[in-house]
Amino acid sequence: MRYGAKVLFDDVSTAFTDGRRYGLTGPNGAGKSTLMKILSGEMEPQKGTVVRPRKLGVLNQDQFAFDAYTVSDTVIMGNKRLWAAMQERNTIYEKSEITDEDGMKLGELEGIVGEEDGYTAETDAAILLQGLDIPDELHNRSMSELQGGQKVRVLLAQALFGHPQALLLDEPTNNLDLDSIHWLQGFLNQYDGVLIAISHDRHFLNSICTHIADIDYETIITYTGSYDDMVVAKTQVRSQIESQNAQREKKISQLNEFIARFSAGTRSSQVQSRRKEVERLQVTELARSNIQRPFIKFEPKRSSGKHILEVERLTKSYGDHEVISNFTASITRGEKIALMGRNGAGKTTLVNALLANSPTTPEAELRKTSGYDGPFLDSGRVIWGHEASIGYFAQDHRTLIEKGSTALEWLGQWDPSASNEELRGLLGQMLFAKEEATKSTTVLSGGEAARLLFCKLMLQKPSVLVFDEPTNHLDLESINALNIALQRYQGTVFLVTHDHDLIDEVATRIWHFETDHHITDFKGAYEEYQTVNA
Repeated sequence: MRYGAKVLFDDVSTAFTDGRRYGLTGPNGAGKSTLMKILSGEMEPQKGTVVRPRKLGVLNQDQFAFDAYTVSDTVIMGNKRLWAAMQERNTIYEKSEITDEDGMKLGELEGIVGEEDGYTAETDAAILLQGLDIPDELHNRSMSELQGGQKVRVLLAQALFGHPQALLLDEPTNNLDLDSIHWLQGFLNQYDGVLIAISHDRHFLNSICTHIADIDYETIITYTGSYDDMVVAKTQVRSQIESQNAQREKKISQLNEFIARFSAGTRSSQVQSRRKEVERLQVTELARSNIQRPFIKFEPKRSSGKHILEVERLTKSYGDHEVISNFTASITRGEKIALMGRNGAGKTTLVNALLANSPTTPEAELRKTSGYDGPFLDSGRVIWGHEASIGYFAQDHRTLIEKGSTALEWLGQWDPSASNEELRGLLGQMLFAKEEATKSTTVLSGGEAARLLFCKLMLQKPSVLVFDEPTNHLDLESINALNIALQRYQGTVFLVTHDHDLIDEVATRIWHFETDHHITDFKGAYEEYQTVNA
């Protein structure tokens, strides 16, 4: 498959074996989603063939495709053979008079329903939905009534329904909270068919994968083991090839020197044999890897005071719905706090309440990202300390980048004293090629917008960083670079994320949002928190 001059896959032959769970990896733009579409039959390859099992579970990316159906029916539709039989059976039963032919057809349809476990379909669908935190009272509601994150979970249940022989999951953890991700990991580890999953969540891949199918060098190379195992193996293989090439080049150089010295002399037979050896030793062509690693480095311009933030009895409701009740906390410089809990528990609400009372975050910016025009806290106090300058990465981060300018122009407004060379250097660190500096902000992808915001934060050098779901549009290399940057950062961090490794390796303190509007404040790393709350 190629797009113009860009080759995604060239003459690839590979097999995905029953009982194995594959992570499909590669940087943004490598062709992961394209390959998924080819495997599912949604897209045809330009050359070659794909052999598929009869029953295939695919995570549907269109959140609005099933708005006319109930939640339960949407899940059952994941088993196409069962759904078609049930629909045809219902049509016959609705007839005012059933013929002998209809009776025979009903017998055939009931056989299919039985074979496909149709008599327990609603119960099976309910179990999947409960595991993905869709409460019972929503199961018979219309899909159009659900929020975006809930729809994604129903579509995930649809893909898992009916024991498919193969499962194709493109970013299954998007919009899932950590509890749902952990449930999904457990479910997939029990799955005995072929699983192929695209994910930018390293912990998720390490937890479920028996193999990694890596798209790079215009082909697909399968490695045994987890994602981390693949990274080690891939590095070793490439180093080995580069080492062999260096030795060959040295040998070729020596042979060419001999040929040049004696080609006109009496050693013609030796010269001829060395020419043949040079041909045999030609360097293995190293296809260029398309993996690029950004360099992120956050550093405060000035150190803040030791007591960076005091929160006193903070309370926030939306109408009659209480979200946060009487939350009090004291934060010192250098703490890195992970805000955790179910989707909708109030993490972004708390972030907005803290930022609305900060000295450096414009209220208009918060209104734009949140779409909320009411008060950000109902009662209580938020007191920021000395030299607290805040850098903010919103969940809806694209709204923070005005359209109509170039990436370079947009970045330059945040520090008028920065030279063009400095700005281009920052953009280069975040993988914007030279010509991409003049790219319009109107056409930036989600990943490019995220990387441009990182450039802004590196330029501003704030003493406090607030990140609300920063990994949603990043590939694994960028997430890893962010992880390392936050570990090394000397300032204070507030981090909302469902990325297990990011929480595990960065956080020094946990704020866990409980279901009763209470926030558990645990002073310690995530691993300690899990042990205490096991």
